Amino acid sequence: MADELTIGVVTDLHFGPEARYQGKLRKLTHRAGELARDFVRQMNDEVRPDLVVNLGDDVEDESREADLARYADCQAILRTARAPLVNVAGNHDLIHMNREDLCRIWQRPGPLYYSFDLRGWHVVILHTIERKDVDVRMPDTQLRWLAADLAGTRLPAVVLMHHPASEQDLETSRWWPGRPHLALVKERAELRRVLEESGRVRLVVNGHVHWNHVDVIRGIPYVTIQSLIENLDDDAPGRPAAAHAALRLSDRRIAVEVRGNDPMRVQIER
Repeated sequence: MADELTIGVVTDLHFGPEARYQGKLRKLTHRAGELARDFVRQMNDEVRPDLVVNLGDDVEDESREADLARYADCQAILRTARAPLVNVAGNHDLIHMNREDLCRIWQRPGPLYYSFDLRGWHVVILHTIERKDVDVRMPDTQLRWLAADLAGTRLPAVVLMHHPASEQDLETSRWWPGRPHLALVKERAELRRVLEESGRVRLVVNGHVHWNHVDVIRGIPYVTIQSLIENLDDDAPGRPAAAHAALRLSDRRIAVEVRGNDPMRVQIER
């Protein structure tokens, strides 16, 4: 029987220059450091997780030099959490930086997908690959690795990734109307089939889409977490989502609490 596992999650921190979209202030990037430090404070003082997960897009890409410095700054803040830190690669993180840069800063060898066991749970980190303005892919090599990895464990599994693998309708979203190919993994049906056939996966968690969302597909919950720095107002001066999540996983239930200014609570009984 698996122990209860508590995971603190933050995503889409976007350290970097001011980010406007369609002429309006959409990402409160200038507050990223302050909001990241407050996330860590809440993890240390209130949630006390077994694991802290960063789902990617640490930087609002600008240049190689600037991105490397800001990514390192973001990671330094997250490492002040009193729990192990696990990172997922986001699409903005790999525009001016590369796999070797991230692995060096993460202080772990490649590749950017991997797995490990913790408190009776199998934790899987996937690397979705976005080609800018083209699509989001999950290569066959990674799908084959995932199938073998899940076949090799007898533990319940949680899967962490940047882009969604569910069938979200994005037409009412701020960022993705008419552009689902830049938000959703192209091979998501194949990916879900691997997860379902394993019989091990209890939860899949992602960021990227800048809203909170839950789908349950063939018994597996797919949870999207809101961005830390998303502007909840229509324009400047803005109000940050300050979003982060506490996940509590046990044999009996999955509980998701998104904190901050755009809260959400979900509980799924097994």
